[in-house]
Amino acid sequence: MAKGNINVSVENIFPLIKKFLYSDHEIFLRELISNATDATLKLKHLCQIGESKVDYGNPIIEVKIDKEGKKIHIIDQGLGMTSEEVEKYINQIAFSGAEEFLDKYKDADAGVIGHFGLGFYSAFMVAEKVELITKSHTGADAVIWTCDGSPEFTLEAHDKKDRGTEIILHIAEDSLEFLEEGKIAGLLSKYNKFMPIPIKFGTKTETLPLPEGADKDAKPETIEVDNIINNPNPAWTKQPSELKDEDYKAFYRELYPAQFEEPLFNIHLNVDYPFNLTGILYFPKMTNDINMQKDRIQLYQNQVFVTDNVEGIVPEFLTMLRGVIDSPDIPLNVSRSYLQADGNVKKIASYITRKVADKMTSLFKENREDFESKWNDIKIVIEYGMLSEPKFFEKSNKFALYPTIDGKYFTYDELLEKIKDTQTNKDGKTVILYTSNKDEQHSYIEATKAKGYEVLVLDSPIISHLIQKLETEKENISFARVDGDHIDNLIKKDENQISKLTDEEKETVKVAIEKVVPKEGYTVQIEAMDSDAAPFMITQPEFMRRMKEMQQSGGNGMFGNFPDMYNLIVNANHPLVSEILAEKDEAKKEGLIKQSLDLARLAQGLLKGEALTNFIKRSYELIK
Repeated sequence: MAKGNINVSVENIFPLIKKFLYSDHEIFLRELISNATDATLKLKHLCQIGESKVDYGNPIIEVKIDKEGKKIHIIDQGLGMTSEEVEKYINQIAFSGAEEFLDKYKDADAGVIGHFGLGFYSAFMVAEKVELITKSHTGADAVIWTCDGSPEFTLEAHDKKDRGTEIILHIAEDSLEFLEEGKIAGLLSKYNKFMPIPIKFGTKTETLPLPEGADKDAKPETIEVDNIINNPNPAWTKQPSELKDEDYKAFYRELYPAQFEEPLFNIHLNVDYPFNLTGILYFPKMTNDINMQKDRIQLYQNQVFVTDNVEGIVPEFLTMLRGVIDSPDIPLNVSRSYLQADGNVKKIASYITRKVADKMTSLFKENREDFESKWNDIKIVIEYGMLSEPKFFEKSNKFALYPTIDGKYFTYDELLEKIKDTQTNKDGKTVILYTSNKDEQHSYIEATKAKGYEVLVLDSPIISHLIQKLETEKENISFARVDGDHIDNLIKKDENQISKLTDEEKETVKVAIEKVVPKEGYTVQIEAMDSDAAPFMITQPEFMRRMKEMQQSGGNGMFGNFPDMYNLIVNANHPLVSEILAEKDEAKKEGLIKQSLDLARLAQGLLKGEALTNFIKRSYELIK
């Protein structure tokens, strides 16, 4: 038997491992199973190149709980280690790595470990004593290494006959929760669900099929079989040509068993230069709530779960998608959990952006009708991408859609071609009209349709930001919501309406109306319009409304405290306005103005509370 001190200058590194190197104790299992997987895959490689003469077979990794003995066993059938290798890899390299880590990251808020050979020592996060029993594939004698969390260890011969390594964790009193079967099953499902080597955790009962011709009263036989808890060959490790649509959907259900809705479509990522990356991204049905959708993409490194926070790797607008990304080239610091932003990550984000844009283009070209039917479910992602990623914005011209109130869908170029002759104003600028709510803005839409204009339905929460960008990037266009002004002002043509009222009469009407209309929030404008246009119309100036909306959805805060501003546009050519002008009874005049104002408020959805109650009472009086 050999005894020794672990070669490390830190007096007792284990409390530091427990408190400092790791942010989350549960990852000990992930680290130890990752080591077991590495040992198994290395043996496979040595067998393939003829460097190892053993029969590789069908190795598994087994996790066992001994609740009474307060132990967890992790057993692999991998490379194993000789006595010399235990001395080198367990006693020297890892602890020099630990020292290097402490020196480098003493002022950092680091997470777990990984790349300094420290994975094995994660065992001491939950164990008061660790035994490592190992036998090398070379046939060398087996050994057992034991350490109780002090710098001292023992290393002696053992009678283990089979190649591989068994790690026995004697669980500490403050970590007894890890002896619960449900806890370990949950961790295996979270971190090791797609590890490339089968992982056994307990057994399960299987019913054998009855043989042909069996008696009708015969009972089928049941047997105990290994309970393999992972899928070693998940869909993203295969080539797209090997998978059918049903395979992608089945994998989606495997990733999200509680999700009942099918994904709309998927994007298979597969690149090996200038970095390695595989994965599958799914477009689920979206809501207009951007924040509720995030953190559903799982990041793996060589099939080991790392995190579901992919910020920095996946462009912000795509964090609303679901799926898996796996890359050995995503840089992690000494943990598998904390990402470092570097050139590789930026290249990966750029690749994913391009791949998604290309997929959108091909889906649109292959089946436009199907793409249009899914537009409302994906538009929030596309619009967010157009707003936040310049390269995606450039490519979006081929597939971004602009739906109309009549259920037609145009690309930008198609839309411009359709409206340029009718919706170009006297200054040569094409005005794109839109509604954010077909029901609330119905009367304004009807006035617009009467002119033969197209009206888009643009109702996502970031639309004000996006149209601001479109107006900046595209030439000679502007957007105007249908309730931003009366229609003749939204698209000003050369011809001017002639007013039936003189300037003096206009002023008289204006003064009469301003006596009744609340001064706060309303500006009265008397304008010549078609005689069949509404007599009173409330509009909200496009610029101010848009700035407020942008502020509310995360834009510039300078407009945040501004009150809502409205214009009350009075149609000088409407018979009702002439009637108000001619009315000598002040009470009747005031009644006409109030009723007209409330009808205009009603059209804008602004009539509420006491004002609505009074309007209803007044309306009944008028009926009588």
